[in-house]
Amino acid sequence: MPDEAADLFRDNRKLLVRIRAGWTPTHRPRPAALGLFARGLTTLAALLAIAVGLDFFLAGFYTPFVVIMTLAALLIAGVLAKPRPDAEVERRHAVEHHVYESARRYEGRFVLREDLDDGARTLMSRAQAAIDAIMDSHVNAEGLLDDVRNSVMLPAQEWEIARLLAKLSHLRAEHDEVVAEGVTPEVAAVTEPLGQALDSSERAVLTRVEALERYAGHVAEAERAYRARHQIERLSANLPRYEELLAESGAGDSAMPELSRLTEDADRLEQALRDSVSSAHEAFRHLRG
Repeated sequence: MPDEAADLFRDNRKLLVRIRAGWTPTHRPRPAALGLFARGLTTLAALLAIAVGLDFFLAGFYTPFVVIMTLAALLIAGVLAKPRPDAEVERRHAVEHHVYESARRYEGRFVLREDLDDGARTLMSRAQAAIDAIMDSHVNAEGLLDDVRNSVMLPAQEWEIARLLAKLSHLRAEHDEVVAEGVTPEVAAVTEPLGQALDSSERAVLTRVEALERYAGHVAEAERAYRARHQIERLSANLPRYEELLAESGAGDSAMPELSRLTEDADRLEQALRDSVSSAHEAFRHLRG
């Protein structure tokens, strides 16, 4: 679904839960321009009535004058007395209607947390934590990973896991409800393999989540190497100043070997980073499989 609709649903999750439960908006949003137009038209009619009434008065027709001025007064009183809709209430009604229409349009294309049972929520949280760790990493932002494929494939993986877990939760709730009523041996012979099918499906989804977590683990290793390499590079850039300070202070050469190791450490971390990124790419290929 479009990002705009996804953001709308995230901001109005509680309203979506009510819609899923059968709630429908009772107020239809009315364009603000329509209300302003009606008020303006009524005001204009009152002003015209006053002008006509004055003409009758100047012409000496006092009875028509009184009737027309009374009508004008009623029109003005109606404009002033009519309650103006509160802007915040109107805005809330408009949002409710928009969410309701969007929920109908994208039915079957989004999953709410309330659609998942406790076990499914735990797996979903693990999957989302792994995806967030990958997408928020510096190595991904720097393009050391396949950031383009990540931005496409990881949301697809998240949706597929959410979809499967929602389906699993629904079937598991129905299955548990039937079993809780008490079943005969004949029915138990059917419910047992169905329960095993649910367990097998959950293990399959768990395998997907664990693959994401392994990928995230390799990305975390690459992230640590990336940060360490960056820190070594910053320290190495200041190495001549350290050497100059030691020489000027007469501190001797005891610290020089340690400082000289910075270059070796940078090379080592560069290799560690390459190895970690390679491992992450391998995990990514396994995830696609």
